[in-house]
Amino acid sequence: MVDGIGDVILRELVGVFKDPREVFEAPKRRLIEVEGVGDKVAGNIKGFNHWDEVAREIERCQRLGVNLTVLSDPDYPPNLKEIYNPPPVIYGRGSVTEDDKYAIGIVGARTPDKYGRLVAEKLAEELALMGITVVSGMARGIDSTAHRGALRVGGRTLAVMGSGIDVVYPPENRKLFREISENGACLSEFPLGIGPDAANFPKRNRIISGLSLGVVVIQASSKSGALITASYALEQNREIFSVPGNINTRLSVGTNRLIKAGAKLVEGVEDIVEEIGLLRGFLDERGDDKPTKPTDLNKEENAVYSALGGGPLAIDDITRALGVGSSNALSTLLTLELKGLVVQHPGKVFELRELPAKGT
Repeated sequence: MVDGIGDVILRELVGVFKDPREVFEAPKRRLIEVEGVGDKVAGNIKGFNHWDEVAREIERCQRLGVNLTVLSDPDYPPNLKEIYNPPPVIYGRGSVTEDDKYAIGIVGARTPDKYGRLVAEKLAEELALMGITVVSGMARGIDSTAHRGALRVGGRTLAVMGSGIDVVYPPENRKLFREISENGACLSEFPLGIGPDAANFPKRNRIISGLSLGVVVIQASSKSGALITASYALEQNREIFSVPGNINTRLSVGTNRLIKAGAKLVEGVEDIVEEIGLLRGFLDERGDDKPTKPTDLNKEENAVYSALGGGPLAIDDITRALGVGSSNALSTLLTLELKGLVVQHPGKVFELRELPAKGT
């Protein structure tokens, strides 16, 4: 709340004085010696007297059930603490666990097409089933789809907000906000009551990448905010992944450009795991977990999935077993393929794909 102090200067001050209380008690001449702190900022520190506002903010957090986590707390997310400018204070609903350090960010277009949504859902579900936390920004489109994919299979997900933790945006995501808080956490660096200003979102993107071991971009135009997250990931020495797309649509411009620049091309969750040694080690330790059946398939998808439970079937066998036309069956099979639940063999023979193991 002190004018002129941002993430970097705060980190320098706490690094020199160790305890925030000592910052306020230090003489002005010692404050000026700290890198980035000039005469004006030092004067603002010495003249700060809005402790009543500080007390009100803390009281409101307690009343709303909001957790406050500061950099010196032992439960501050370890991945995030590593970045150049970690947020000094995190407002949170829900909880961040030790295993959330095994996290992958998924970001992309706010107005994706069906392909983009299916891919985001598939990757989020498979990562969550492996016990890997899915991180995103709870925005419309790819972000919300990724969160829902992780939740659908009982996985954990973290949402980084571009507003105060008490200002849910977009407003239609109130239910999603509650579900994420119960199965992970919603996080924000912005004080209570701060609205979703446009300038907040690029800043929050560094937290999405900072919490993650790597970031997957699914559909992004040439000016997409998802590319900002990718650039932060590069600065933070995180892995960058990109899902290729149709060259004839603007939604593929950003993702295809990332691949040309050296991002890892993603065709499936295996491409992500293979690239990150920490994830491979984490999964090797839990290699005896049994596969988990997907949940929340619609009626048609569930019928086809169940029909394939006895082994591979040709399309004619599937249509006879279900009493549906081949076009309807093929449409449902395509959806299940994109979700990573079914594989197709030559001759239009389909088989269930073995699911990744779910974490405990």
